[in-house]
Amino acid sequence: MSSATHTTSQGLIARWVNALEENMIALILALMTIITFTNVVLRYGFDSGLIWGLEATAILFAWLVLFGASYCVKVTAHLGVDALITYFPPSVRRVSALIVGAVCLAYAFLLFKGAWDYWANFANLPGTEGRWFPTGFQEKFLAKGWYEVEDIPLPGFLHFLEASMNEGEAYEKLPRFIPYFILPFGVGLLFFRLLQATYRVYKGDAQGYIASHEVEDELDEIARERGEK
Repeated sequence: MSSATHTTSQGLIARWVNALEENMIALILALMTIITFTNVVLRYGFDSGLIWGLEATAILFAWLVLFGASYCVKVTAHLGVDALITYFPPSVRRVSALIVGAVCLAYAFLLFKGAWDYWANFANLPGTEGRWFPTGFQEKFLAKGWYEVEDIPLPGFLHFLEASMNEGEAYEKLPRFIPYFILPFGVGLLFFRLLQATYRVYKGDAQGYIASHEVEDELDEIARERGEK
């Protein structure tokens, strides 16, 4: 594969992930607002309500947090303390940032293992063996595809899942493997974003991973340039 083709494929993947994160965050916020507003109107105007509204909002909020965690890595919006690092010479800061990146990647990897192990059995899939590092997949496991959420009804277009995930038995509520899917997927996105951020530090395109004073410096520089003009 040529370098141009490789760069193009990387760009396509990055743009796809960018669009996915931004669109999903916007969609989730819209759905949470609509559900909450509708519930308030029904409760105070008609003495009724959406029984599944609270659970749906809680699940959507969990999705929002996990999508937001990876998106904040991309836009360096996570908070951190860099008061001491700023006094180090650039070479030391770069090495420190790379060490931080390696630690974050290791942490995200452990999170991904735990997320997969928690979600997999609900999707009738094997979890991993090994306490810290995955050494293989479970040979024997309890399939939990029949587990449902408490209140959210199963949408009609998802009834096809009953044959493959619930041995043909009808679902009354939404199966848990659907809302829980955000656990491995969201942590996987976080790992991807941390890998991108660490690579930017390695190339010298970035100095760190957190919201720092770089934006303030850039704004001051823009203000000075406008003042000169």
